[in-house]
Amino acid sequence: MITTREQALSYGLSFPDTYQDAPFHDDNWQLVRYTGNKKAFLWTYEKDGYVNLNVKVDPVKAFFWRDMYESVIPGYHQNKEHWNTVILDGSIPDKDIKLMIADSYDLVSDSPAKRIYEAVRRIPYGHVATYAQVAEMAGDRKMARAVGNALHKNPDPDSIPCFRVVNSKGELSGEFAFGGIGAQAKLLEAEGIEVTNGRVDLEKYQMQCPNTC
Repeated sequence: MITTREQALSYGLSFPDTYQDAPFHDDNWQLVRYTGNKKAFLWTYEKDGYVNLNVKVDPVKAFFWRDMYESVIPGYHQNKEHWNTVILDGSIPDKDIKLMIADSYDLVSDSPAKRIYEAVRRIPYGHVATYAQVAEMAGDRKMARAVGNALHKNPDPDSIPCFRVVNSKGELSGEFAFGGIGAQAKLLEAEGIEVTNGRVDLEKYQMQCPNTC
């Protein structure tokens, strides 16, 4: 149950790549930020006898939450369209407080690279996808070049299988990308994918999307 500042901060810090900050040299203001861009998604402070939380919100949802609970109001000291203040007065169910914090985290932590990595995770074992296909899965088919840049900076190769991404001709990446000459081919072949002259047969191994990726 989230009824105190400590509980709210603890929940905020349970999300990946987050850290606590007190930027105003005022202990009344304790924030949780996303490491990737250092943006805060959870602000905590005491006001009028209650602990308040400021959370980022989709403008469409902002009024939904305000209409549902009297203790959800336009963001105090922040953009009223994109931020809500949640007053911890015991009137809001725990699950909805957590949902609002989680939504705020998702909004702040979203980035092209993050969406690209999530798309790559969706490539099935034993299949490949092209750069353009990954870009489409990440929300913008035009950012195929950004896909290449993100994959070469892969922060977690063990869970983000970048070796399953090839170009539009089925050709593998340069030898530097996966640890040396032939490394990508070996990783693909370990999954049963045939590599011939540095190329994969897309008709045979490319992942298929039912409608769009």
